[in-house]
Amino acid sequence: MSKDVALISWPRPVVVLTLGLLFVASAVLSMSGALSQDPKRGVAAWDPESGLGNHRAVVRVGAIAKPAAVLVRVEWRRRDPEPEKKNVIIIDAATGERIVNVLPVSVDREAGTFLFEPKTVPGDYYLYFMPYKSEGRKNYPNVRYEPPQATAAPAWLAANGLAAVRPDAFPRAEVVEIQSADEFSAFTPMEIIATAAETEALLAAHPGVPYLLFPEKRELSIRMTDLLPYRWAAEGPSGVIEGRAARGEYFTFQIGVWAVREAIADLEVRFSDLALGSTSIPAKDLTCFNKGGTDWDGSPVRKAVPVDKGKIQALWCGVRLPRSIPAGTFRGTVTIAPAGLAETILAVELTVTEEVLEDSGDGDPCRMTRLRWLDSTLAQDTGLVPPYTALTVDRFTVGCLGRSLEIGRDGLPARIESSFAPEMTRLQARPVAVTAAPIRLRLIDADGAEHPWKPSLTGPRLSPRGEGTVAWEADNCNGDFLMRVEARMEFDGFVDCKVAVTAINDAAVSDIRLEVPWSPEAAKYMMGLGFKGGLRPATFDWAWDQKKNQDALWIGTVNAGMQVALRAENYSRPLNTNFYLSKPLNMPPSWWNDGKGKVTVRPAKGAVLMTASSGSRTLRAGETLHFDFTLLITPFKPIDPPAHFRERYYHAFKPLDEVAATGANVVNIHHANAINPYINYPFLRVPEMKAYLDDAHGRGFKVKIYDTIRELSNRAPELFALRSLGHEIFSPGPGGGYSWLQEHLGSDYIAAWFVPDLRDAAVINSGMSRWHNYYIEGLDWVARNVGIDGLYLDDVAFDRTTMKRVRKVLDRSRPGALIDLHSANQYNVRDGFASSANLYLEHFPFLNRLWFGEYFDYNGSRPDFWLVEVSGLPFGLMGEMLQDGGNPWRGMVFGMTARLPWAGDPRPLWKVWDEFGISESEMIGWWVDGNPVRTGDRDVLATAYVRRGDKKGRPAALIALASWAKDAVDVRPMIDWKKLEIDPRTAVLTSPAIDKFQDAAEFKPGDPIRVEPGRGWLLILSER
Repeated sequence: MSKDVALISWPRPVVVLTLGLLFVASAVLSMSGALSQDPKRGVAAWDPESGLGNHRAVVRVGAIAKPAAVLVRVEWRRRDPEPEKKNVIIIDAATGERIVNVLPVSVDREAGTFLFEPKTVPGDYYLYFMPYKSEGRKNYPNVRYEPPQATAAPAWLAANGLAAVRPDAFPRAEVVEIQSADEFSAFTPMEIIATAAETEALLAAHPGVPYLLFPEKRELSIRMTDLLPYRWAAEGPSGVIEGRAARGEYFTFQIGVWAVREAIADLEVRFSDLALGSTSIPAKDLTCFNKGGTDWDGSPVRKAVPVDKGKIQALWCGVRLPRSIPAGTFRGTVTIAPAGLAETILAVELTVTEEVLEDSGDGDPCRMTRLRWLDSTLAQDTGLVPPYTALTVDRFTVGCLGRSLEIGRDGLPARIESSFAPEMTRLQARPVAVTAAPIRLRLIDADGAEHPWKPSLTGPRLSPRGEGTVAWEADNCNGDFLMRVEARMEFDGFVDCKVAVTAINDAAVSDIRLEVPWSPEAAKYMMGLGFKGGLRPATFDWAWDQKKNQDALWIGTVNAGMQVALRAENYSRPLNTNFYLSKPLNMPPSWWNDGKGKVTVRPAKGAVLMTASSGSRTLRAGETLHFDFTLLITPFKPIDPPAHFRERYYHAFKPLDEVAATGANVVNIHHANAINPYINYPFLRVPEMKAYLDDAHGRGFKVKIYDTIRELSNRAPELFALRSLGHEIFSPGPGGGYSWLQEHLGSDYIAAWFVPDLRDAAVINSGMSRWHNYYIEGLDWVARNVGIDGLYLDDVAFDRTTMKRVRKVLDRSRPGALIDLHSANQYNVRDGFASSANLYLEHFPFLNRLWFGEYFDYNGSRPDFWLVEVSGLPFGLMGEMLQDGGNPWRGMVFGMTARLPWAGDPRPLWKVWDEFGISESEMIGWWVDGNPVRTGDRDVLATAYVRRGDKKGRPAALIALASWAKDAVDVRPMIDWKKLEIDPRTAVLTSPAIDKFQDAAEFKPGDPIRVEPGRGWLLILSER
């Protein structure tokens, strides 16, 4: 029997393969050449979720007399491993009846041979060869391919299994076509494998060569790394790269490297100029993306490209064609030089047409011109974004909007202050101390003695870098150690401190620890390191745990605070939102110290002291430890209640007439709809999206789209080019998930969000990478060409560097653009027990609104949790509620409502807002000591929206009351009439009727008002 074919082993009890059938199988295999077919491939339409899978062969049985069995050989050329372990289902096309008498004779990747009993003769049959069942959650399915099933009746097997029966006794069916359930599911020519014989023939034609090169069209992305495509086996390697492009186009092409006989440790790709007569395109304008480029932070990327023996590596290359060049054929070379092996020179023949593309071809994603976006530096500058102002420098004090930082002689922050008013709508003259004393890095020797640092005589050396950044450096010594500080502060209040401690001599230490002393005035609340946001505990202890996404702590109050995040040289942003454990935190060698590191918070003399201890260790002479940390000084900006109350969100893709009828004026377009169907790839319905936005803009609406980085749709044309970059763009993982991913990506990925109706199956991005450059360019392209008014971000998998760039490209292309961020509660095992607000705090300076609340318990959470983790107010933001529509009474004391049409209905509240004029009022929250309305009950809170008297009307206040008391309570609002400028003699307190919120009522100032548990009131205080 042929080595490359295995007989199917049936599950018990059907073990009836007689010697006769074995003979038949062997004889059939020996005649495979005679049975070989070359079926055409096409697309039909059926439901793969019915259990039939995505692929079938159309088998035709001719006019034969009462056949008991027919023989068919399907040359499917499959890329999936172990096809003999997958079931086959045969259906009578005429009746829809399943044929149960089916016997696989031989099954492998090249072909499958089957005996089956036809029912309709003559007739067609559908042989489904990858049936599956979908398990798991709707949006996170895991497809399981069915194993072979023994459905044939023993009597049928026995009747056709006699030793005397010869293969030519079985009539043969014809394979008419191999079909896929839709065009997208079909295997491309790059996935149809060569047979072993074809592969051997190709190798025999090129004896002794260690590798072969296959230039390939950009339209046919190289998809397989472990199997040779039949296309290459039939055509053989080529020495010429041919292409056709327009002037102005960024032309891309690929070269397949097959390491046929030796592994390749690395390879170089060198380009010559491309010349046409006296005109040339310089070699510097050609690039190979696999070899490197420019990273997300503007730093250079240099990559090795190893190719294991027997594997295939795609090299994606590109060249920029000037619009001014003449039409004609440009010629040059590409040299592939594997390390230690002979190089190969490929000729390039690029025909440039008369056509001119003004956009480099970016309007058609399938041209793959956008791959150059991977190396973009767009918005990699120190420019400002509203509302931030240029940094100021006064000797060693750096000032940004509402905050200042004084640099100590050692280079570490010596004093930090905030000038935000408690109302958070403006700045105040009296600054609030965030820190009570200088931040220090203390080194304690093995005997318990501290070795103080002696700064260099020059002190810190400052170097402003444009309006938005001030950098400095400082050197310190204490005899046995050097401490070098390299730091920078940016316009939003972000401070990055890189602290390198180097041993001069071998030395043992009992601790190297960072001490951050908050002033008591700015240490009321706390969040992070596993502590849920709320009132700061008296003491707190924490230890490093890689299963937890915890490395940062925020302590503060509404108008003054600071986050400290502990970092080191190996920091890489982990994955989040259900995928943290697939790529968790890298434990920082300095702070973690093999589990000895810990953090404590304790009261100290005139301070609240956070101590990040690293514990005992011995350092060798010349050894350096990186005790890096970042600061975020909060709040970032004043809140803007008038804008917040004017911008009314509608979170769904609906006809604009329907949106307009609600009173909403900002539309969020999620993915999975007609104009933005595919997750994080908003480029495939551009005309439809633009038409919708143009109509919306004509009505005075703003429209924002869902687009972020975390996962990428399988519909992205660049998917396989990105896969050729190894794990740079996509995270390694176990594979699985939806059938398309398993059938076309194979393995080594993490399956992400899935939309069944669109068969949109995403895979997880790896973290920080050049994909962020592509993302920034993509946002800019959509803003300029479609006119989006901002972004809806559904959790964020990128850092503040990318968020700054997002803000810049949107503001520069669409002034007044809006960004809102949604997060589900990430305090769970899958997300590493992270507080969402603490996790995303670095992004808050560049947002307009929060929508935190999925899986948040609004009714069971205390107001301090609402304030810190949900509202955004201590950071200069306002937000909305999500889970189950939120709690509308409690929401109003934070300026929050539900969001249409997702959950809850804020329209009755909008109506009262407009009647009162809330967008012309000043918001004074319950957290403000000078709040003009108090309840006298610590569990019933009041926020006042104060409308000052002017030419348009008399003074008034909209008072939001909400209870956190366990029982109903009666409160008598205590009103500061002078602050409100309202005459108590003519004042009246009314409750306007609000659907599903409250009934109409009227109270006299001083009357008791009953507040039910978990509920409240919205009262208007005015003069008669």
